[in-house]
Amino acid sequence: MHRNQSHYLTTKTFIALIAVLVCVAISPVYAAWDDQPKLGYNLTPLPKPVPAPDFTLEDMDEEKHSFRDLRGKVVLLNFWATWCPPCRREMPSMERLHQKLDSASFKVLAVNQMEDGDHVFAYIGQLEVDPTFTILFDKDSKVSNSFGVVGLPTTFLIDKQGMVRYRAIGGREFDHPEVEKLIMQLIQE
Repeated sequence: MHRNQSHYLTTKTFIALIAVLVCVAISPVYAAWDDQPKLGYNLTPLPKPVPAPDFTLEDMDEEKHSFRDLRGKVVLLNFWATWCPPCRREMPSMERLHQKLDSASFKVLAVNQMEDGDHVFAYIGQLEVDPTFTILFDKDSKVSNSFGVVGLPTTFLIDKQGMVRYRAIGGREFDHPEVEKLIMQLIQE
């Protein structure tokens, strides 16, 4: 065997060994994704309801949506990003909630933070079920700043008069019966 062939085999073996080690190292990460604890469902009531800041943002089709147009509806307003694991985990429960409750009195808005429409569209294509609720884009984070968002995901439950009544920081199971109960109470007020 020539010296160059020996070096080639050693390099090839080394690369294969590195690939195996990388796979072994990251396999617990993928296994841990499935073993994560269940999402919570508690929403924290605000001691005193505060007016939700008004805003206008565009959706993926560049159609503008104004928050003021939702007066008379209870709104679940969620701030999220595709890179955020709890955001990704709670997305299916938001869709189930959206599908279950009457859209004449309830609305789900998911406000994406600083990502472009193409990136979000690609992410949505990876989901088992395409979200049918409204996804808006806060490209410069002005809206999230006006709501005082400091971490993702952050969600607000807003009553029919446009007052923020509940807040959740971190992932939630939004179609949990306790969350649905809160929403139904606000709808009936």
